[in-house]
Amino acid sequence: MADFTREEVIDIAHKLVGADLQDIDLRDADLWAATLYMADLNGANLRGAHLGYANLCEANLRHADLGYANLWGANLNVADLRGANLGRASLGDAILRGADLSGADLSEASLRGADLREANLSRASLREAKYNANTKWPEGVDPVAAGALLVDWPAGVRNYGEPDR
Repeated sequence: MADFTREEVIDIAHKLVGADLQDIDLRDADLWAATLYMADLNGANLRGAHLGYANLCEANLRHADLGYANLWGANLNVADLRGANLGRASLGDAILRGADLSGADLSEASLRGADLREANLSRASLREAKYNANTKWPEGVDPVAAGALLVDWPAGVRNYGEPDR
């Protein structure tokens, strides 16, 4: 059982370093720029949550549902995302260096400008995930072979976090 209720988490989202938030329901919660460093969000429901620029370094997000979540510019360095659902999530400009995404579902996610260097993408689904020339991949990963789609925006246009629908 989680240590906090949904309402308490939203109220103190900027002070949750290392908190036990396992299996908590935070669907569509506004956690913009929240500090969730080393938080345990194993199995949490974060579907559609707004986590842009959040600090999720070293967070445990195993089996979390982050489908349709906005993680634009979020810091997920060394985060544990094994088996997580990130389908149609926006990870544009997110930092995922050294993150464990093994077995994660990134289908149709936006990875434009994301830094995935040193991330573990074994058994991850990248089906129709969108990336651009600024996306940084782990050594040896061929995004096209994995089913991802290279997309480019016209000069001066930027995707501000909404996944293509």
